[in-house]
Amino acid sequence: MSSTESFGGLVVVDKPAGWTSHDVVARTRRLAGTRKVGHAGTLDPMATGVLVLGVGRATRLLGYLQLAEKEYDATIRLGASTVTDDAEGELVATADASRLTGEQIRAAMAPLTGDIEQVPTAVSAIKVDGKRSYARVRAGEDVELAARPVTVSAFEAREIRLGAVVDVDVHVVCSTGTYVRALARDLGAALGVGGHLTMLRRTRVGGFGLADAATLEQLESEFALVSLADAARAAFPTLTLDEATAQAVRYGRKLDGFDLRHTGAVALFAPDGAFLALYEQKGDTARPAAVFV
Repeated sequence: MSSTESFGGLVVVDKPAGWTSHDVVARTRRLAGTRKVGHAGTLDPMATGVLVLGVGRATRLLGYLQLAEKEYDATIRLGASTVTDDAEGELVATADASRLTGEQIRAAMAPLTGDIEQVPTAVSAIKVDGKRSYARVRAGEDVELAARPVTVSAFEAREIRLGAVVDVDVHVVCSTGTYVRALARDLGAALGVGGHLTMLRRTRVGGFGLADAATLEQLESEFALVSLADAARAAFPTLTLDEATAQAVRYGRKLDGFDLRHTGAVALFAPDGAFLALYEQKGDTARPAAVFV
């Protein structure tokens, strides 16, 4: 067993355009010398930016990191619709968007902000009767996905370039499961001209931003892991235990009458700073989600 499999950690990659998330995982497996590599949420091939990978035992953190809030910079083109809701898809409709004003565009963005019901883009990895939605679309099927509740904490226009087509540079902060492509589609539909994404860059996943990310070229020359302890501190609320409680956590015991003081996963540490486990509060009992010692 390699050292990365025994201990593991996170790798925060600045994904290049044209690469699938699986491509990045495959390259990282080679660099890390282990097949035990996974990612905390995909990025489309067109997209760039923060892709969080788990190596070795850190793959057990990924399911929790997938739930983290995400942040994006993107460009939406109004006046054209595509089958994929982004620039990689076939153009299906165009409209003259020259009548639009910045005020109209910002007003149409407001209802797409907050707690909303969003219909995911049809060309997505969501399964419909056991088959990926994108596979059904590419096979010529007309796929209609059900709306899902998501939270769009921010949907802001940073720059608007008016013309026959209108390009809007936007900043998005959203919950997991939100499709920025669907925001582009729905904004275009609300304005009656259609819309799609021409650029998408993820700038943050939970506590990890572009400042924490390395390019694949940088990782080729120096492969470095964010340790399990540092990853846990960056991604979760933390609690340092006394030694008696730490010993119980090392054995994965539930903690009756214990209050973690947080909802969701909490990273528990021993008095000496060692990362022990993720625990979750269930009523008046704290229960192990994943133990790392």
